[in-house]
Amino acid sequence: MNIFRLAGDLSHLAAIIILLLKIWKTRSCAGISGKSQILFALVFTTRYLDLLTSFISLYNTCMKIIYIGCAYATVHLIYMKFKATYDGNHDTFRIEFLIVPVGGLSFLVNHDFSPLEILWTFSIYLESVAILPQLFLISKTGEAETITTHYLFCLGVYRALYLFNWIWRFYFEGFFDMIAIVAGVVQTILYCDFFYLYVTKVLKGKKLSLPA
Repeated sequence: MNIFRLAGDLSHLAAIIILLLKIWKTRSCAGISGKSQILFALVFTTRYLDLLTSFISLYNTCMKIIYIGCAYATVHLIYMKFKATYDGNHDTFRIEFLIVPVGGLSFLVNHDFSPLEILWTFSIYLESVAILPQLFLISKTGEAETITTHYLFCLGVYRALYLFNWIWRFYFEGFFDMIAIVAGVVQTILYCDFFYLYVTKVLKGKKLSLPA
């Protein structure tokens, strides 16, 4: 494992912890898109089915279990424990418009036409756009809490670091995965506008707002 992948994993884990702590400490999921969290839970579920068929390392197994567990814990907090604070009136992104095309694309463009490989490909494609409901929610409400922007920033850093991970693996291991790289680039591009606003506003103590 190279430093970029490790740093990316830690940034991803930090994002998840930030979100869970935000919800638990404030006893509120205001400003959080439950639909994005459903998509992330679906991403981890379909990606890590290999937990049932293979063992790579203790680190790999633990991280996969943590991601899956935290994803469903977040969904539980939003839709059950703190349901009264969930802003369903603004969290209106139609996630079926993401799931259905991504599902079709995963059948058409994959490395191997087998159930686990198609589901893995589906998870890669879906993760690249899973943040859209969250960004859509922020654009509708007009602003985001600082802690929510920290969560989004860590997610963006995670994806950016993984791009460097792919570059490292190509040059030093001869490994090249077009599906993962293209999906990662798409996801990073979606964060670009957010990154700019984060640096120019949030780090200066101002509230972040995205254009509607």
